[in-house]
Amino acid sequence: MAQWYELQQIDTKFLEQVHQLYDDSFPMEIRQYLAQWLEAQDWDHASSNVSLATILFHGLLSQLDDQYSRFSLECNFLLQHNIRKSKRNLQDLFQEDPEHMAMIINNCLREESKILSNAHVYAKNQMGSTQTTVMVDKHRELEKKVTDIKNRALEVEQDVKNLEDLQDEYDFKCKTIQSRENEHSLMAQTELKQEKLLLTNMSITVTIKRKEIVHKISELLNITEHIQRALISEELVEWKCRQQMACIGGPPNACLDQLQSWFTSIAKSLQQVRQQLKKLEELEQKLTYDGDPITNNKQALQERTQGLFKQLLQSSFVVERQPCMPTHPQRPLVLKTGVQFTVKLRLLVKLQELNYQLKVKAVFDKDVNEKNTVKGFRKFNILGTNTKVMNMEESTNGCLAAEFRHLQLKEQKSAGNRTNEGPLIVTEELHSLSFETQLCQPGVVVDLETASLPIVVISNVSQLPAGWASILWYNMLTSETKNLSFFLNPPAARWPQLSEVLSWQFSSVTKRGLNADQLSMLEEKLLGTNTNNMEDFIPWTRFCKENLNEKNFPFWLWIEGVLELIKKHLLCLWNDGCIVGFISKERERVLLKDKPPGTFLLRFSESSREGAITFTWVERLQNDPSYRCVIAEPIFHSVEPYTKKELSAVTLPDIIRSYKVMAAENIPENPLKFLYPSTLKDTAFGKFYSKPKDAPEPMDLDGPKGTGYIKTELISVSEVHPSRLQNPESLLPMSDAEYDDLARLVGPAEFDTVMSSYSN
Repeated sequence: MAQWYELQQIDTKFLEQVHQLYDDSFPMEIRQYLAQWLEAQDWDHASSNVSLATILFHGLLSQLDDQYSRFSLECNFLLQHNIRKSKRNLQDLFQEDPEHMAMIINNCLREESKILSNAHVYAKNQMGSTQTTVMVDKHRELEKKVTDIKNRALEVEQDVKNLEDLQDEYDFKCKTIQSRENEHSLMAQTELKQEKLLLTNMSITVTIKRKEIVHKISELLNITEHIQRALISEELVEWKCRQQMACIGGPPNACLDQLQSWFTSIAKSLQQVRQQLKKLEELEQKLTYDGDPITNNKQALQERTQGLFKQLLQSSFVVERQPCMPTHPQRPLVLKTGVQFTVKLRLLVKLQELNYQLKVKAVFDKDVNEKNTVKGFRKFNILGTNTKVMNMEESTNGCLAAEFRHLQLKEQKSAGNRTNEGPLIVTEELHSLSFETQLCQPGVVVDLETASLPIVVISNVSQLPAGWASILWYNMLTSETKNLSFFLNPPAARWPQLSEVLSWQFSSVTKRGLNADQLSMLEEKLLGTNTNNMEDFIPWTRFCKENLNEKNFPFWLWIEGVLELIKKHLLCLWNDGCIVGFISKERERVLLKDKPPGTFLLRFSESSREGAITFTWVERLQNDPSYRCVIAEPIFHSVEPYTKKELSAVTLPDIIRSYKVMAAENIPENPLKFLYPSTLKDTAFGKFYSKPKDAPEPMDLDGPKGTGYIKTELISVSEVHPSRLQNPESLLPMSDAEYDDLARLVGPAEFDTVMSSYSN
């Protein structure tokens, strides 16, 4: 439960990201009640193993039954109802597909871990960070100005109320004087003159009050317009830029709660102004005169207030979470036909009167269909429930939102839909997903529309890497949301931009990005050795289309293959910093040449499209046959790269642990001693071994559990010419432990043969 407890202690802006992870498919209340049990299970393995997924699915249901029993003892009827409903939903969704449930839970736990890590980094950086301090000061000043608008609106409301009381009193005195004008006594006439004088003064006061109120409303609208412009053109734009970067693996986007607070406060203030203008209009109908400031200014003030309110509403309609397939949470904006995807909308103006008032409709490729901007584009129908009512109940934090969970795309197969003459390949086509709604209130009709970032639609999962490359390139180089013809003439990227995005691809799915040395090697592969920081542009074709040097695959597909290999087979080693990874053979030799014999490092193969890893170690070639000479020449050995096929059978730590080199007339030995720069092999990899390296067990000729077979294990063995193994240590007599290891490795049948060769 440690992770779940830690999450509840982090900054609220990161808690919002945790809220977004959970929905009806896996509600947060289950995460809360079963936190300890959930964190103890191997959901990663279960997401690709139907047997384990089924066991965990039924285990989860059993845990829910236990929780239900606890609530029964507590007589908590509401929580009993919620748990029973959650269990029923899980059965409906995952009874036939428990692997999908395991994948969802695994993704939630992994994303939680990333959020927690980023929250800790943020907390550290916040201390003494100039940029953060500037942003905090800016937001504090903005908060102060929004509060000032709120206070001014309240002041106007009070002034209008005072004016109403004053005008009522003035009206009463007018009627009183009119009723007494027929009195002819001297005393009555004297009192009447005094009352008329008082009435004149009151009339002057009413006029002054009206002018003051009109002036205050005008000033309030001036200030509101200024702050609103800053919110829309600066804060909201910055949030959208951060969202773009977060979509392609960048730092998590700050939550929208702060923006919503500001938008809502201004909207409420504008609503107050509208109400006060209506009251002023009522007061005008009771009393008006030539030069009345209400009569002269009411229409302009009403139009201006309504215009600001409309603009605020239209700008507040945003895509909070971009379209994404739940099966590929780290690859938003790439959608496969026939696969459901989700998208979440939010209205930053949170007014209770808007709850359940906005019916949102999803429209696909509206701009393409209307403007026909790009020739040859495929056309799609959007399937599933494409309308949704915005409400505050579905969202965990009570915001006014609408989440589409079951949309999917189907390609139209009409004649002439697409030909080979199209200007772009499938993964370069950019499509749009728009959302429309309308707000109808007395005196206000506002059309609202927003759109997702451009989308790539694929029909086969093999197109996913190329589609993701398009998403990376677009969002890295432009902040536009509707430039669907971007890839007709894609701009080149500067290396500093691209290097940061490449590092994000690793840090977004692991705990480590790329360091300066690793990025330097990648820069050399893309740009060659003669790079110039002022002219280091990388064209789109070189990144994603042209074959890499003499290989038969482009740069990006190589990177994607390495990423997949890390995610599925090397994650722990990568996170722990054991893998140098991206390093040229020349640089590798420079690092190893002065190291002790047996020092090795891990690097990714440059010749494998699907991703492969190898290790290289250094030995010493002795010039003096007597081995008394101090001078030694380093020689380097690199093993044939391991791909996902080999790593699926044996983990890399176990390969390194049991790796042997065999040369004629020499016994097998493990040449790997130190992980670069100087860590003992077992110290670096011991915690990742599948089992501890205990002393050999007595041999059971009946085999494990009486199967009749002798137990074996898979090991990696390389055969090299004796001249390549010049380490004098390999020629020393075997210790007892080495003797026992050899007997266990090769088995009794071959043991005599090997020992005979060794003796010779």
